[in-house]
Amino acid sequence: MKLSVLLDRARDHALPVIANIGDDDLTKPTPCADYDVRALLDHLLHVVVEFQKLAVKQDADFSHTPNYPAWRAQFPSETAKLVEAWGQPGADEGVAGSMNMPAQTVGGMALLDLTIHASDLAQATGQDFEPDPEVFAEVEKLVEQMGPMAVEWNVFKAAVDAPADASPMQRLLARTGRDPRWSA
Repeated sequence: MKLSVLLDRARDHALPVIANIGDDDLTKPTPCADYDVRALLDHLLHVVVEFQKLAVKQDADFSHTPNYPAWRAQFPSETAKLVEAWGQPGADEGVAGSMNMPAQTVGGMALLDLTIHASDLAQATGQDFEPDPEVFAEVEKLVEQMGPMAVEWNVFKAAVDAPADASPMQRLLARTGRDPRWSA
C-alpha cells in the first residue's frame, strides 16, 4: 500500500486522540519518560513538520524541539501536509535529505512515530487507541526492521517482555521498550 495512504490512515486514528486532549492533561506523564503530554505533543508535531521536508529531499533539523503553542490547530493541518508531501511522485524514492537513508524507510519512520506516539498520548490521557490494521501491520514490520538501530540511536529502549495475554498493540509497544500496560 502506498505510504501516503498509510500516513493518511494513521492520521485519521491520531486526530481524535489529539482533539480529546484537554488543558488539564498537558502536565500528565506519558509512557515516554522524558516527556509529559505537552512536550510529547511538541515532539510529535515537530516530527510531522520536519518529515515534510524529508519527503521533498530537504534537510530536517531535529537538534531542538520548538514549542508549538497552536498545536490544536496545527496538528490537523500539518499532518495533512505530511500526507500530501509523501504522496507526491518520487517522495518515497531515493535518499531523504540529511538522514542519508532510503526515502521509503524515512517515510516509514514518520508512520511509526505518528502511530506509536498517538498511542502514547492516548495512554497518558486515558483514551482508547487502535491503529488501522494495515498501518499496524506496516509499523510492526518497521519495528522489527529498525529495532536494533532504533535502540542504538536511543529512539527505542531495549525490548521488554509482554504478558502472555497482551494484545497485538501491547506486544508492539513492548518491542519498542515501552511498558505495554503503562498507566499514569
